[in-house]
Amino acid sequence: MSITLRPIRPADNVELAKIIRASLEEFNVPRQGTVYSDPTTDALFELFNQTAGSCYFIAEQDGMLLGGCGVYPTAGLPAGYAELVKLYLTAASRGKGIGKMLLNKCFEAAADLGYTHLYLESFPQLTKAVSLYHKAGFEPIDHALGSSGHFACTIWMVKELKSKN
Repeated sequence: MSITLRPIRPADNVELAKIIRASLEEFNVPRQGTVYSDPTTDALFELFNQTAGSCYFIAEQDGMLLGGCGVYPTAGLPAGYAELVKLYLTAASRGKGIGKMLLNKCFEAAADLGYTHLYLESFPQLTKAVSLYHKAGFEPIDHALGSSGHFACTIWMVKELKSKN
């Protein structure tokens, strides 16, 4: 299985939005106050391409989009923080180490962008994702940070990035 990680392209928007929404439907995550109803979900290439300090990576195999994950400077976060955003994979792609590959790519990119910490928001229904975050060094916190607009999220976590020095 040869997985390629690459930056998001304009042609990824439609398929990526389908993967994100299908994942939330599969796990019965609320639609309002989440990425499901976020208007930027249908234009992720534009969002990440137009925002300094952000990046989004696609995982693909044999030209087929499997999912993605990104780093975004969400408004209102503490200095040095960015948000780990939109880690979603197709159902068939889960459990194969692809999420871990995407996380590691985002950790490296976030450090290269000068961030010291990554913050994320999630849901208890996404048990495998939350477990992956714990294993990757994220620690739970008891409140939301920043202004993502995703008010339905009930899990918040932070990871300190290793210094590049």
